[in-house]
Formats: sequence, structure tokens, C-alpha cells
Amino acid sequence: MTTKIIIWMIAGLLLGSLINTFAYDVALIQDYLVHGLFHVVGTIFINLLKMLVVPLVTFSLICGVCGIGDVKKLGRVGIKAFGLFLLTTTLAISLALLVSVTINPGKNFNLTQSAQTEFVAPEPPPITQVFIDLVPSNPVTAFAEGNMLQIIFFTILFAICLLMIGERGRTLIDGAEKLNDVMMQLVNVVMSIAPYGVFALMVKNFALQGIDLILPMIGYFGIVILVLICHVTGTLMLLLKFLGRVSPNQFLKKMRTAQVFAFSTSSSNATIPVTLRTVERRMGVDNSTASFIVPFGATINMDGTAIMQGVATVFIANIYGIELGLTGYLTVIGMSVLASIGTAGVPGVGLIMLAMVFNQVGLPVEGIALIMGVDRLLDMLRTAANVTGDAVVTIIVARSEDNVSMEVFNDPDAGILTRIELPHDKK
Repeated sequence: MTTKIIIWMIAGLLLGSLINTFAYDVALIQDYLVHGLFHVVGTIFINLLKMLVVPLVTFSLICGVCGIGDVKKLGRVGIKAFGLFLLTTTLAISLALLVSVTINPGKNFNLTQSAQTEFVAPEPPPITQVFIDLVPSNPVTAFAEGNMLQIIFFTILFAICLLMIGERGRTLIDGAEKLNDVMMQLVNVVMSIAPYGVFALMVKNFALQGIDLILPMIGYFGIVILVLICHVTGTLMLLLKFLGRVSPNQFLKKMRTAQVFAFSTSSSNATIPVTLRTVERRMGVDNSTASFIVPFGATINMDGTAIMQGVATVFIANIYGIELGLTGYLTVIGMSVLASIGTAGVPGVGLIMLAMVFNQVGLPVEGIALIMGVDRLLDMLRTAANVTGDAVVTIIVARSEDNVSMEVFNDPDAGILTRIELPHDKK
């Protein structure tokens, strides 16, 4: 399945680039293929993934909390996960600044190389509103709008109360477990058509964006990619090795499908079903831990966005000839970590966070317009890094709680999806 997805993804990239190069102005191809067939297939695939997120997170969280069975242990798992997400974000932004200051992108950048477009910075929500918005005034609205933080809050509270009423809640818990099994089967069904959905998404993205768009911004683009690779294969794998005490190579092999999904969808939330399936069935993490940490991480873990902020800050500072100094860089680190929490679940979070950082260190916010052209392509890579970070933290916390089956983790064939898994299929 992973191999098929990668093959179709590369095919989509090549076809999209060819369309962008040779048929960008051909109305027939643009109307009926790019904005027609590929747009429809890609959007339906994304909607299928998003369709699974809310019910899967809900039933999986209920099973997870009730499976832990101890509110104190639940709090311990939550504190560990939160602390690790803050740590990985801090390491990500620090690495981005270190590499950027060393290479100094933007020193010889010509502003005429990139078309200047007007950029209006979105308003960040006040911190008081962030805390208020954690608690849904209407749970039904939260579920309808897919507000993940509010859904997580309500579902955890609901599951804790199920535990508190004892045996009377057993029927509902058993029902949630059965519904969770149904949702995981739905994930299998959607994954069976994934290669074609990924192909359509890649064709559309590269037909509209094109490789040529990267060339004037190659310094910035290349450094972001370099730091993302170093963070995923270096920083996160060192944490996994020493804190999680598992093989990074085995982890990376099993994460490929989730990373490809994240890359093609550019959405951590849309990738939650695949990430959950990967850490539970491929890596052997107990549902009680995975179902809590993965949705939580998809909402607040923004390693990839933090890396983009670090590189963009140095890049824009160099273009405009502004010297930040040590204090400025430390401010960027602090603001990026705090903004990743304060803007969790807010639409357009990456640009909001970047505008907040620029305002804090005195950089012109209109400079964001320079990097917006390539941001869509980088967003795909950032999401893959974010999803990898979610899984790393899940493994580390699960190992600390002895909630990982090492037999499953070390088995290279565990949980592999080769076809739609039918309930009565014994093969």
C-alpha cells in the first residue's frame, strides 16, 4: 500500500508539473482536468478522511480513557505528552534558527525576483479567549464544526463520568468499543482508494503551483526542507532512541504511509485516522494512550510550522537588513512555542503565528507576502514532520507507561494493509 501511494504520488507530481509547464493556459485541460476531474477526486478523498476524524476521535478517546480506568494516570499521560510537545517545538525552532543564522538566506535576495502581493496579517485571538474556547458552550456545535480542542475536552469529561457511574456505564463503554472497531474498518476502506486520491491531489497542486515558482526562493525553500529533514531524522529520532528506547529505523519504516498521507493532504487533522491506525496496529501502542495523544498532538504540535517560522524570520530580516541579535532570536523561540499553543485549532494558524512573531521582533509583516507563493508546497512537508512528531511523542509516553507491545513494534509485517480487511477474512 505504501509503495503504491508513493508511486502514484510521484506520478501526480510529474503530470502536474508537465501540465503547469506546457498546458497552464490551455482552457480545456484546466477546466476539465485540473479544476474538474482532479479537483473533484482530490476533494472527495480529503472529505472522506475528514469524515472519519470526529467519530473516530470520539469513540477512540472514550475507549482510551475508559481503558486507562484511572483519572490520575490519565492526567500523568496528558502532562507527559504536553511537556514533550513543548520540548519538540522548542528544539525545532532552535534548530531552524541555528541553521538559518549559519547559512544566512536572503542576503543577496533581489526583491524584484518575487512579485510583491499585499498581505494583511490575520488577528490572533487573545489568550483569554483561547482558554474560554477550550470549553464548548454547545457540544453539538463543536462536533458539527470539528473543533478538535472542544471535542477532546468534552469527550474526555464524558468518558471520565462514564467511569464514575461504574457498572451502569458498562453498556455505553462496550458500545463505544464496537463503534471504534467500525471506524477503524472505515479507515481500512478509505485507505484502499488512497493512491488515486493522492494522485489527484498532487496533479492539481503542481499543475497550479509549478516547480518554477520555487526557483527565486530556492535559498529559503531549501533551508526549510533541510531543517525539516534534520529534525525528523535527527532530533526526533534521538528522542525516540533515548527516551522511547525503540529502533528509529523500524519506526521510520512503519511511519511511511502516515507521512505520505500527511504530505498529500497538508492536514494533521485529516491524517488522524491514518496516524492512529499506524501507531496502534503497526507499532503496537495501546488504544488507551494512542487515542488520547494523537488527536491532542494533531491540534497543538507544530514542529514543522515552528521550523518555517525560524527560517522565515532570518530570511525576512536579511532581506530588509534588520539585525535581530541574540535577544531577538530568543524572543522568536519563546513566541513560537507560546503561539503554537495559543493558536491551536485556529484556521490559517501558520500565518497567524508568523505574523505574531514578526510583530514581536519588529519585522515588517508585509514580508510574509514574499514567502506565500511557496508556502503551499512547504506546508505539505511541514505536515509530514508534525505527524511524525505526534507519533514519536505517542511512542515515548506509551513506553513510559508500559503500553507498547514490542512484539508488534518489532514485527515488520504487523498491521500491513494489503487489501480491504473483511471481518470474517481469516487470512
